[in-house]
Amino acid sequence: MPESITITDNRTGESIEVPIVEGGVDAAAWRKLLPNVWFLDPSFSTTAATTSAISEVDGENGILRYRGYPIEQLAEHSTFLEVAYLLLYGELPTSGEYDVWVHEITHHTFIHERFRKRFMESFLHDAHPMGMFVSTIAALSTFYPEAKDIEDPENRMHQIVRLIAKVPTVAAAGFRFNTGMPFVYPDNNLDFATNFLSMMFKIAEPTYQCDPAFARALDLLLITHADHGQNCSTSTARVVGSAHTDPYSVISAAACSLYGPRHGGANQAVMEMLYDIGSYENIDPFIKAVKAGETRLMGFGHRVYKNYDPRARIIKQAAYDVFEVTGSNPLLDIALKLEEVALADDYFVSRRLYPNVDFYSGLIYQSMGFPTDMFTVLFAIARTAGWLAHWVELLEQDSRIARPRQVYTGSQERTYTPINQRS
Repeated sequence: MPESITITDNRTGESIEVPIVEGGVDAAAWRKLLPNVWFLDPSFSTTAATTSAISEVDGENGILRYRGYPIEQLAEHSTFLEVAYLLLYGELPTSGEYDVWVHEITHHTFIHERFRKRFMESFLHDAHPMGMFVSTIAALSTFYPEAKDIEDPENRMHQIVRLIAKVPTVAAAGFRFNTGMPFVYPDNNLDFATNFLSMMFKIAEPTYQCDPAFARALDLLLITHADHGQNCSTSTARVVGSAHTDPYSVISAAACSLYGPRHGGANQAVMEMLYDIGSYENIDPFIKAVKAGETRLMGFGHRVYKNYDPRARIIKQAAYDVFEVTGSNPLLDIALKLEEVALADDYFVSRRLYPNVDFYSGLIYQSMGFPTDMFTVLFAIARTAGWLAHWVELLEQDSRIARPRQVYTGSQERTYTPINQRS
């Protein structure tokens, strides 16, 4: 027997049966019974705004899958560019398809010299890298006006390749300008992660060399951040995209959402917390302060996950691999002890507060030499693949333009009073 719910309008006694399909109910069915009555759901936390086949987030059981593939398997066997292909096309590529995809991305990493010099170098020397990022991505829409032709699938894919290829170049250029260092051109002989590290940190060496553990850790971080369902920035991408905006403006808008500290700044907050704790002996007093409501334990708990964030285990191992190269990090020791204490305390376990992906990612970034104001930019590089996948899915669904309703709570009709008659 199909699952359903029955809604009764107690004002009239009329009822309607609404089927439950794949865990959701169609709002169109109850609109017939309740015209002009809206379901008030601030933050849309119990509202499904769309159907999507891209990523499945099961917070109760701590599961994350991209197109059906568990994140653990992708982290162990895949690369970020292969994952980006999976998100966009729905299937893992064959060997030939993967080679073509990597070649396309690799040979679109350059940004036009005139654009870089005349636009990017016009920012103040201390401009925030994320502010530079969102502005530059939006400005690229003026450089590629053909991107407005979103009805052409071939043109759409050309812009997608450009964006995935160029966001690391834009991000690194912002960092170099911000630190007063000369721009480093992309190196087509390097893989995606190593090329980005080269553009970030290369000094004068002919070819940038980095420890494979660094490149692999960065690739893992990109994989685990590539998509995560209908979060704030992805929902922003879909809302803006529903107006048939060009993809550069869509990605810039999504990145603006990520720029907010409630969304993309969590790993930076973890680092600040670890710095404030400072040493082992301060952990117990800190935990007591958290339980007393005097401060917050950053990097624990998640809006969706009510179990251990599956990405956190992956990132924790990557942190160990990086620290084998860089040497011991006192902040990691504090983080490990903090996790041990919290997971042994019923206060946190009963509230299902477990480490999330942000608890260890900031430690990795810091050890590799990234300043904290680059953390959100790194997040944006990874999430660009997911944002674009949702943008394409939205267009293929032929979705209507986003137009949420509101419950009006303001004044009823009033009569205008001339200014000289107002008291």
